[in-house]
Amino acid sequence: MTENEIKLKAIAALTALRAGVGADYVSDLLGEVIPTQFVVPDTDDAREVGLAVLGQLSDPLSALINGFLLAFETVANAYDQTDPETPTDAILQALALDIARETD
Repeated sequence: MTENEIKLKAIAALTALRAGVGADYVSDLLGEVIPTQFVVPDTDDAREVGLAVLGQLSDPLSALINGFLLAFETVANAYDQTDPETPTDAILQALALDIARETD
C-alpha cells in the first residue's frame, strides 16, 4: 500500500467516525494499513528481530499519522478562515489543559 493510499485510509476513518459509522468498521479500516506478515532475520537476537518488525511498521504508521495531520490541518485552516469566536489553537490549548488535569 502506498503512502497516499494510507493517508486516504486515515481520512476515510475520520470521515466514517464523523458520519457515525461503528468503531469496529473504523478499526478494520485502519487495520488494513498494518502489515499482517513480517520478514524477520533468521537469528536468536531478539533486538534484531524487534528492529526488523519496527522498521516494517514505521512507514505505514508514519503515513497514517501524516494522513490524520493532513486532515486536521485542512479542517483547522478552513475553520479558522470562518473567523470563529474561538480559533483552533485556543481549542487545542483548552483540550491539552483538560487532558493535563485528568492525568493529575
